[in-house]
Amino acid sequence: MASTKLFLPFFYGCFLLSFYYICIQASPLSHEISHPGLRPTKLFVFGDSYADTGNVRKSLGNSWNQPYGTTFPGKPAGRFSDGRILTDFIAKFLQVKSPLAYEWMEMGGKKLKNGLNFAYGGSGVFNTLGELLPNMSTQIGFFDKLMQNSVYTKSDLKSSVVLVCLSGNDYGAFLAQGGKTMQDLQEFIPSVVDQLGANLKRVQQLGATKVAVTSLQPLGCLPRSTVVSSFQGCNTTQNQAVAYHNLLLQQTVAKLNNDSQTSTFFIIDLYTSFTTVLNQNPDYQGKLRFETPLKPCCIGKNGYFCGGVDQEGEKMYTVCSNPKSAFFWDSSHPTEAGWHAIYTTFKSSLQQAFKFY
Repeated sequence: MASTKLFLPFFYGCFLLSFYYICIQASPLSHEISHPGLRPTKLFVFGDSYADTGNVRKSLGNSWNQPYGTTFPGKPAGRFSDGRILTDFIAKFLQVKSPLAYEWMEMGGKKLKNGLNFAYGGSGVFNTLGELLPNMSTQIGFFDKLMQNSVYTKSDLKSSVVLVCLSGNDYGAFLAQGGKTMQDLQEFIPSVVDQLGANLKRVQQLGATKVAVTSLQPLGCLPRSTVVSSFQGCNTTQNQAVAYHNLLLQQTVAKLNNDSQTSTFFIIDLYTSFTTVLNQNPDYQGKLRFETPLKPCCIGKNGYFCGGVDQEGEKMYTVCSNPKSAFFWDSSHPTEAGWHAIYTTFKSSLQQAFKFY
């Protein structure tokens, strides 16, 4: 079971939370960000597995095992998908190369000019797996040290976009402690959002002028939760917790912008993006359709997760014949096709926020 270790914090989070339907239209996405018209030249990333492009050690993550990476780059490379993920699509939008993972920066050379990715799959704003994974504050600390060493400057940040992605691992780790109720979780949520807000403010103090932060996706619609219904329906009980998180996030982002009298921060509404694609809403203009959107392509068996092997090296998972036909890759993460569909739903919001078209 060693090959499944990293997944536990994220999957715990996937049990517990789900939909919200808070109106995002009033979020800072409707405002023009600082320095409109200047195309960013770098992307810096903090967060977890939805943004990690290879930071997690091979001993910890199934993301380095087959069949991960089969679509892109053709072999396992540390992404929690069959191919490209959120970071790659944001980079595509910005017309910059996807930033190198921080753990590989010594091999980066000229690649450092594209920015750097500090996200670690399974992490949160607090510690989720002891000291094994750098939490978001530690990730920002890595970047701060690079700035102190003049690897990057405030000028670099001003010409960059910062992506901050938080996907629910803190809540999973909290509930994994045992004896926790949904009421306990509701009382814990403000501390998570408060810490996220402190992290966002710190990034701004370092010099960032364009910071995108993701709302919490419908975790109750992830396969880890929907498996109990044979992937037929989302866990509606979990919706309330997600709604609360995202409402507090909206308030936090609005306050940060108001306090600094800027539009530095804006929300990438992953919740609405996920539900738009999963529900195949009439206003969804994407070409991709998923016949069984809640069923993952790669499914573990006998207690293993996607990518797991037993002591004899036998594969303990099954993989669908065409990942492009599936929205979800594994128990928690979209396929490349899924991320592409999600990207199509929020691309126009990015265009509105950046104003460089």
